[in-house]
Amino acid sequence: MNADTLEHDMIYYFGEGPVDKELLGGKGANLGRMRSIGLPVPPGFTITTEICNHYTAHNDYPDGFTDAVAANMAKMEEELGKSFGSTGNPLLVSVRSGAAISMPGMMDSVLNIGLNDDSVEGLARQTENERFAWDSYRRLIQMFGDVVLGVEHARFEEALSEVKDSVGAKNDTDLKTGDLKDLVIRFKSIISDEGKTFPQDPWQQLRMSIDAVFMSWNNERAIRYREANDIPDDMGTAVNVQAMVFGNTGKNSGTGVGFTRNPATGENKLYGEYLLDAQGEDVVAGIRTPHPIEDLADQIPEAYEKLQDISDILEEEYRDMQDFEFTVQEGKLWMLQTRTGKRTADAAVKIAVDMADEGIIDRETAVMRIDPESLSQLLHKRIDPDAERTVIATGLNASPGAASGHIVFDPDEAERLVKEQDEKVILVRPETSPEDIHGLVSAEGIVTSRGGMTSHAAVVARGMGKPCITGCKDAAIDLSNQAVWFKDREYGTGDLITIDGATGEIMDGQVAMKDPQLSGEFESLLEWAEEFRTIGVRTNADTPEDAARARSFGAEGIGLCRTEHMFMAEDRMPIMQDMITAESLEERQEALDKLLPMQQNDFADIFKVMEGYPVIIRLLDPPLHEFLPAREDLLGEVVERSLEGRDLTRLGRMLKKVKNLEEANPMLGFRGCRLGIIHPEIFAMQVRAIIRAAATVKKETGNKVKPYIMIPLVSMEEELQHVEDMVRSVATEEISQVDVDLDYKIGTMIELPRACVIADRIARIADFFSFGTNDLTQTTFGFSRDDSEGKFFDGYKREGVMRKNPFQTLDRDGVGTLVKMAVDKARSTKEDMSLGICGEHGGDPASIEFVIGAGLDYVSCSPYRVPIARLAAAQAAIRQP
Repeated sequence: MNADTLEHDMIYYFGEGPVDKELLGGKGANLGRMRSIGLPVPPGFTITTEICNHYTAHNDYPDGFTDAVAANMAKMEEELGKSFGSTGNPLLVSVRSGAAISMPGMMDSVLNIGLNDDSVEGLARQTENERFAWDSYRRLIQMFGDVVLGVEHARFEEALSEVKDSVGAKNDTDLKTGDLKDLVIRFKSIISDEGKTFPQDPWQQLRMSIDAVFMSWNNERAIRYREANDIPDDMGTAVNVQAMVFGNTGKNSGTGVGFTRNPATGENKLYGEYLLDAQGEDVVAGIRTPHPIEDLADQIPEAYEKLQDISDILEEEYRDMQDFEFTVQEGKLWMLQTRTGKRTADAAVKIAVDMADEGIIDRETAVMRIDPESLSQLLHKRIDPDAERTVIATGLNASPGAASGHIVFDPDEAERLVKEQDEKVILVRPETSPEDIHGLVSAEGIVTSRGGMTSHAAVVARGMGKPCITGCKDAAIDLSNQAVWFKDREYGTGDLITIDGATGEIMDGQVAMKDPQLSGEFESLLEWAEEFRTIGVRTNADTPEDAARARSFGAEGIGLCRTEHMFMAEDRMPIMQDMITAESLEERQEALDKLLPMQQNDFADIFKVMEGYPVIIRLLDPPLHEFLPAREDLLGEVVERSLEGRDLTRLGRMLKKVKNLEEANPMLGFRGCRLGIIHPEIFAMQVRAIIRAAATVKKETGNKVKPYIMIPLVSMEEELQHVEDMVRSVATEEISQVDVDLDYKIGTMIELPRACVIADRIARIADFFSFGTNDLTQTTFGFSRDDSEGKFFDGYKREGVMRKNPFQTLDRDGVGTLVKMAVDKARSTKEDMSLGICGEHGGDPASIEFVIGAGLDYVSCSPYRVPIARLAAAQAAIRQP
């Protein structure tokens, strides 16, 4: 949209505008929608995201904007019978942000706008509650001073603490009217000390607050949040101006945050927290520890009963779990917001499956509702219940999962340690605020001493899938000395702890963890995904253990078994090194003969696990020098042994070989099929191991065995034909010696641009293609996967040159075009040729969508990403036109 052109009205009164989140933001659209279905929503209006974009571009509003605000304020005054700025019956309003995508706490709000030295007296007379009026006034000055005038928030908090200490008040609610009047004077003085003035004109307060909320779209924490969650910068925020309702009028009033279902577990039960005699910011700020929402049934039963009814209405209307804010004023319930609630991956799966079973949504919707990447939260390790542990503190289990890390108190330090030293950290704070977002992104987990289950730390952690413990009363945190006492034990920066967000326990040191147990709902969701999935999902696995794990997650075979990984074991590496340093074919063959049964046993175990599914085995691919020590290390060992008078024969041969194998660019050097052409005995040993293992398993189990032999790094059909002839000759020889009818395939990995260009000619020889998109991306871009991330990718992203890392999400324009070309050419030669992808992109949801459109038959990914790929493949199939 052109920021100079307004395509819609500037302002929409609640319930009278379109249900358009892009225009009205999520908050504005949902407030209007709730009001239109008869829920108790205070009146107000939404200033559109188009105005935000105009304001950002011009630092001003379009013509007619001020008149439009005044007209909607007049409409609100007429509806409520109040007057903005009146000293008799004043209308007070809030100004809140609301983007199309929820960004909790990242932008600013201002409450109680309209109060001044005169109207506060009028509010006190009108409500017959002087304490409430002055409490609202001190809140306005504090929030306005911080958000609008830019006075440091801590200065107001210090003044508040001083007044509380002087009168012996434990909580804000213990302050008397006189104390609050004193605070108003102090707060004004703090603002004056900064050379600024709190405006007495309500209309000036309103205008400046709207300005501040629009400007907060581009504050540092909002920008960081958008970067972390891939939210476009040009989306903009709407601004909602809404009549105030008050939860701070006494013990029959309060404010809270709730969910129609438990956002941590998915349990179908009203969940949330509230505070009596409070305003909304008190709950999310974490300053006071709130009550669980079920306590409201005893304290204000009529409001609780109404809240339960509204919870059911919201789920029926939105067909999803809702996160809502509410205020109770003198016993009357008001709804201030609803939105689709953030939830853990556990809860997301349970809610989707339960809602489908309850008939609220269908199975297709349930499948589409889960972010495939979020499933990774369910597949990583958790605390081993049998592990020894020393629990040093307990708090609220705000976000499940477990993590170990070194204590860090400062968000900046957390970010630095992770970026510069790759250290795992746990962020420990009294509470977190939106300014801490970069620390939360960097940390493995979060601990706060204050706040509840809906505090800033809890909400953000759940959205990120990170473990979080809040309201830990056992923790006494001293930020000035960078220390925390968990009960009577002191810990400082760098000390190691483990947290369990599922139980709220904090443990000393590093505690053992174990693989997760997946729920029945998880299995149901993946079964439903099978109804829609059109592409196969295999795994990259090099061991029987990985293969078994992948099968348990639903893998339909192995798309890549990297044989080089099988040589890394301690008992095999010396034999592999002897093979590499051999000075004659006979010496090399002697070493290969020792390796053959080892490989054969590995392959046999993998074939057994796969139970007749295809197993694609890549012949040795990496350069041989990768199996040898670094030259510098060898030189050091030679010196050490020579001083000890020990034999240097083997080391000398290895040092000589390392020197001979040195390459300027090993990635493009002596590896892959080139190795098999120059040293065919290496590939021959592997083929014998594959065929013998397949024959043995078929004899022993009677199961069908499907060995697929993959020749790596082919760029010419002559290379493939040369190696293919050797492979087929060895395979035929082996099969002739066993009484087994064995079917095998020979194919190649397409990982070089030239192979894509001549794919039709390569397809005449190969039975199958597997696209190795890691190397294909490297050779297409000329980027090194190992070096680019730390050298220039960050700069590319920052400068807008490249938005996504092409090694994580497939580059459709370049690499994708080559893949499509190869697919078309291969199928022009062999219409039913098997084509798949085995690079890291095989587990990336966005890349999977491309793969389906390109016409491939399967994707292959690491075992833990198999469920992610299964779900992503189903969703991509559903989205296909």
